[in-house]
Amino acid sequence: MPGVKDGEVLVEVKAISINPVDTKARAGKALADILKAEKPIILGWDISGVVKESTSPLFMEGDDVFGMIRFPGHGKAYAQYVAAPAEQLALKPENVTHEQAAAATLAPLTAWQAFSDYGRLRPGQRVLIHGAAGGVGHYAVQIARHIGAYVIATSSAENKEFVESLGANEHIDYKTQRFEEVAKDVDFVLDTVGAENSERSLSLLRKGGTLIATSGLSDATKEKAKARGIFALQMFVQSAGEDMQHIAQLLEEGEVRSEVTKVFPFAQMADAHLQLETGRTRGKVVVVTE
Repeated sequence: MPGVKDGEVLVEVKAISINPVDTKARAGKALADILKAEKPIILGWDISGVVKESTSPLFMEGDDVFGMIRFPGHGKAYAQYVAAPAEQLALKPENVTHEQAAAATLAPLTAWQAFSDYGRLRPGQRVLIHGAAGGVGHYAVQIARHIGAYVIATSSAENKEFVESLGANEHIDYKTQRFEEVAKDVDFVLDTVGAENSERSLSLLRKGGTLIATSGLSDATKEKAKARGIFALQMFVQSAGEDMQHIAQLLEEGEVRSEVTKVFPFAQMADAHLQLETGRTRGKVVVVTE
């Protein structure tokens, strides 16, 4: 049982969300260098559960809470009980399950911070979201729609109806279409896919446009963007309770929903990682502790 310090809460975890950074850290990449300083390494950052003990005025025993904790750092979320900084959590809305809440942590926080902190997406702007059916992508479509942007989404043809149901105005099948030949005069690109996508996206952005990538933005692409008058940046999501509260409100109001495609019991954590590593998961993968 982890000890609880001042400003923390002890959470009995009900559900855990799995992210690509989890599988990469497990394989010795991503945040592995940060985690290796502490033994034993306990992976995971996204939780939803019940407060069992509190040393913070923000929450009391019995509260249902969710959030991404200590990211980037040692979240230790793959556990039945987690000591979490209270300021990084939010109350779970009553209209969502623990599975749906756990899913709505790192992924929507990434989209929220991309559109509000790293870039500034405004109503009426045209935004292109790569990987729109994935973990970050499916929340990004909904948040962009909530902001009032015109949403262009890339995914496979199999996920066309899904991303349109989330609020996408246009869909591009990345397998059969070159997105840079279809999308034009885009103000903002959120790339959740990788380096090649980011470079190809420059040609469709307006001068003064914004490109935010979640990974793999090369120095060469940044230089090309600068020459074209485009702001390009690779983002790194951070734990933030205030942002989690925004996400909680969107969930409560029905503006955002979690697509949980696969739910695994805790004993099948390895299977959850293997599922995510296929790169073909719609929405989110979640692990439950019971």
